[in-house]
Amino acid sequence: MATIQETTRQPERLDDVPGWFPVLDQLLFDWFLNRQETADMRGDLLEVGVYMGKSAIFIGRHQQPGERYTVCDLFEGDAPDDANQAESTKSYSALTRSVFEDNYLSFHDELPRVLQGPSSIVPGEVEPGSCRFVHIDASHLYEHVHGDIGAARDLLLPDGIVVLDDFRSEHTPGVSIATWEAVLNRGLRPICLSTQKLYGTWGDPEPVQEELLAMARERSDCHLSVQEAAGHRIVRLKSKHMRAPEFPASKHAKAAQPQPVPQETPAPTPAPAPAPAPAPAPVRPVPRRGASRVRRIAVDLLPPVVTRAIRKARAARR
Repeated sequence: MATIQETTRQPERLDDVPGWFPVLDQLLFDWFLNRQETADMRGDLLEVGVYMGKSAIFIGRHQQPGERYTVCDLFEGDAPDDANQAESTKSYSALTRSVFEDNYLSFHDELPRVLQGPSSIVPGEVEPGSCRFVHIDASHLYEHVHGDIGAARDLLLPDGIVVLDDFRSEHTPGVSIATWEAVLNRGLRPICLSTQKLYGTWGDPEPVQEELLAMARERSDCHLSVQEAAGHRIVRLKSKHMRAPEFPASKHAKAAQPQPVPQETPAPTPAPAPAPAPAPAPVRPVPRRGASRVRRIAVDLLPPVVTRAIRKARAARR
């Protein structure tokens, strides 16, 4: 869990903002929002539960002219009931509105519309049928998630997208129950599942599913499976060492210092190789005259038989 000390350093990159926003979900947010914009779909954006602002910052990049972007969180405010207050104190004690706003303004020139309070205030502040994309990541308690899903249904455009966080975590059974209850009994139609989030619509999921399947099949970093459950086709995606989409650095990122371009210096002209030294003349042995005379005298004094043998051996060597 992030602490106040961890949030005092101004973020330079999106990854510097504390929070839970996996790379796969960054890819999917980008894909769904880009698809809407390519189709010229216009509508407002809403995030319920922002923590330090990581996913809010990401969504804010997709706000188009004329669209309103609203975020809602308790921040350091009081929760509407004891269970929600205990949850907030345990999991989000480091969160303050000023921390969120500072993080957001590190990447954007203007804040979204910020609602401080429980998610139950959202329906009275956001116009019904006005949103194209709603991300719900607030309380994990069943009663609150049930209400947030109902609000999303009323606020979304016919083919708008809702994203429900923590729908399958072991520590959030309330989210799981509310999510699958909405699928079975409240008309929510799943589009796909990531490891952490369910993406759905109250419109027709088939066209967007077909495009999503085509995109996933072209990627080598995305594991894909398709299942049928209770009459719903469910696309399941999982990251395989996926890289996050490109996201601009914050205003606090240090500009890279220009490196001096090294100037090439001419190589020194090599000195001419020295001429090879002349080979030394062979040294001829100098005969020693005194030694030859001694040998001749010795031969003359030897017996004739030995003298003849010596002279014959000399003749053979010549």
